[in-house]
Amino acid sequence: MPMQDTEFRNPSDAVVRDILVRPRRIAVVGCSADPARDSHRVARLLMEKGHTVIPVNPGVDMILGQRCYASLDAVPPPIDMVDIFRRADQAGPVVDAAIAVGARVVWLQLGVIDHAAAVRAQRAGLTVIMDRCPAIEYDHLF
Repeated sequence: MPMQDTEFRNPSDAVVRDILVRPRRIAVVGCSADPARDSHRVARLLMEKGHTVIPVNPGVDMILGQRCYASLDAVPPPIDMVDIFRRADQAGPVVDAAIAVGARVVWLQLGVIDHAAAVRAQRAGLTVIMDRCPAIEYDHLF
């Protein structure tokens, strides 16, 4: 039976663990320069865990000592994972951009829920994690 546009299941803990344990180039869309913001803290944690973090936020030049890009399509390839810190109603276009740039994983943060976009990404061959946070998953899985 074909998957309906609203059917989505997060991958198993083993798959999430595998994503987090391997060093990846991660574009953090909506990354903030403000250290008090969750996107900044998660980006810093990902860097501390050995990932290369590419901040994506128009109008900001540098975040966490890394060059910041205005959009995903401006980031030099490859991008292994796109971590989305945008409102749910803005997630779909970011997911579509992640598909277009050849990302292998799309991670929608806590509260960022777009089932149709998640299904589009899965159908395009991406692993999708939705309504979860890498920082919480590190605590949970390791």
